[in-house]
Amino acid sequence: MPQRDGALTPEFWTRPAMAAALATCDMAAIVEAVRTARGWSQAGLARNLGYSQSWVSRVVNGQQSLTLDQVREIARRLDIPVHRLRFASPGPALAPHALARPVAAHAAGGGKGDPTRRRDFGKVLTVASLPLPVAPASSDVDESTAPTLRAITGGQRRLDASSPARDLISSAVAHLELSGRTLARARRSPFAADIAAAASEAAGFAAWLHADMGDVGSARCHYRTAVERARQAGHGLLGVYMLGSLASFEIDADEPELGLALAGEAARRLGDDAHPTARAWLACVRATGHAATGDGTAATRELGAAARAVAHTANREPPWPWVFPFDEPKVAGYRALVAVRLRRPGDALAAFDEAAGVPASAKQRAVLLVELAGAHADAGDVDEACRLASEALRIGAAFQSDRVIGRVRRFRRSYRGPRARCVSALDEQITTVLAGPLRLGPAAG
Repeated sequence: MPQRDGALTPEFWTRPAMAAALATCDMAAIVEAVRTARGWSQAGLARNLGYSQSWVSRVVNGQQSLTLDQVREIARRLDIPVHRLRFASPGPALAPHALARPVAAHAAGGGKGDPTRRRDFGKVLTVASLPLPVAPASSDVDESTAPTLRAITGGQRRLDASSPARDLISSAVAHLELSGRTLARARRSPFAADIAAAASEAAGFAAWLHADMGDVGSARCHYRTAVERARQAGHGLLGVYMLGSLASFEIDADEPELGLALAGEAARRLGDDAHPTARAWLACVRATGHAATGDGTAATRELGAAARAVAHTANREPPWPWVFPFDEPKVAGYRALVAVRLRRPGDALAAFDEAAGVPASAKQRAVLLVELAGAHADAGDVDEACRLASEALRIGAAFQSDRVIGRVRRFRRSYRGPRARCVSALDEQITTVLAGPLRLGPAAG
């Protein structure tokens, strides 16, 4: 019988099939066995893990490799006895049939499954999640290592402006794992702090790509890694940047209270004497969080703090990891986003005009177009609102960006105006995008 409440019995973890799965860290079998024992649906499993159902489905089907941090997070959430997990078998590898699909079913007490459909997930997981060894600095780690790692991340970021996240994610995750292994080799060297900082940047970029793909759970995991690597680097501003990025991500993911708490912690670490660019950016992040909770007074106060910071005489060359100084047009862009969320269309449209000169990649531009569409809809200009949303959808489809497509869908759900012809056309376009490849011509800009 499924056991929905309380901890699973010790006997559950010592069943032969489960013991074999734990011994090889076969997370596909372990997670599926726990799901079955709990009587959860796959959607229920996803809710308990905090990941998307599609991601969980790939895990239990052996199609998703996991990092060590993800294994630990899953073990914590499902009360898996982590001390029983073995990330690499001390003896000979199990034969392929030992990793077959029936392991999960037998571990949960059943016996169904088709081993011919089972991938050798255990080997994939072992490669992806082996603990990084503590070793003396290798001769291949020197003063050029960290700049090289950062240059790779920089090149990937430039490609993100013109490439779908799905085309970049494999190389970004591979680079993240390379950065982690390089950091392990450099742990006792004088280059460790710089390499940890480079690894933090790599993790932050991987998080950004997962967020663009709609994989919220993986994005959170990588952002946490980015924050931890920044801590290892001993670089306060980098840690603030990554923590603030996580805060912004949570606000966009409809978790504004959590985002505000994270932004508050970032501000505490930043201090009052930090560079104006950092203070202005973080104030704008907090402003969007307050706007999402409907607190217009607090949002306005934060935008005022951002405006004063950018006007400071010291706001010239930005501190790394910021690439560009935070200036008045960028604050105007955040002011526009805040006004949209507070349903102040006049203020939003005026602020968007001030922010028109802010450079943005195609995907960033698409997100702004959706926000601008919301402002026009609130102002009663339905035709312009639908035109902007349609243009954003074209860009989102061309870049396969679940983030952009999701924003357009959210805009459409929030629209309560008349059923104009342009609204029906937008509905048809959304349906076409969701049903298959979009063939509407090249994306704008």
